[in-house]
Amino acid sequence: MRLLTTPFDLVTGLSGDVEPIRRNLSEMAGMYADQAAFDAMVAGGDPLVYEFYDLGVPSDAGEIAFGTSITYPGKVGAEYFMTKGHFHSILETAEVYYCLSGEGQMMMENPEGDWKSVEMSAGTAVYVPARYAHRSINTSATEPLVTFFAFRGDAGHDYGTIEEKGYRNLLVERDGQPVTIENPKWGADPETA
Repeated sequence: MRLLTTPFDLVTGLSGDVEPIRRNLSEMAGMYADQAAFDAMVAGGDPLVYEFYDLGVPSDAGEIAFGTSITYPGKVGAEYFMTKGHFHSILETAEVYYCLSGEGQMMMENPEGDWKSVEMSAGTAVYVPARYAHRSINTSATEPLVTFFAFRGDAGHDYGTIEEKGYRNLLVERDGQPVTIENPKWGADPETA
């Protein structure tokens, strides 16, 4: 039996024992609708958008992968900082997120077109059903959105589908509030979008 104990901060999500995987804005090409704002921010310093701590559980059937994700405050144009989002390689995989601190939304959609975006704040658990792509979006202007996540160890990640097609909807700020709008680039050919 393999035992794993990894400390992480219950507010910041940080772990001194594990190196995080970091995503700067430049690694999210094509994810944001406002290309001019994206290019200007990358040229102006390429900010850190999010990082996550994969806590090293084997990717085997029967194991449970878990860790923390920290999405920082910021916007590209009117669109909030967010994670890339992904389906699981084993599409029939659900995932649970528990918000440790901050506020935001979890945007979810399945291949058939059903979608929803649910609010998260400290103490809120979000269940992402099987077959749903999901991404965390930080709607705070000042605080990181920190979540704990858990899913089956062999599920894998499919980022490619989202990189190719995007999400059907975007979460943007309008009059100081988060509003869901249709993604004008959804499903467009990445070469012409």
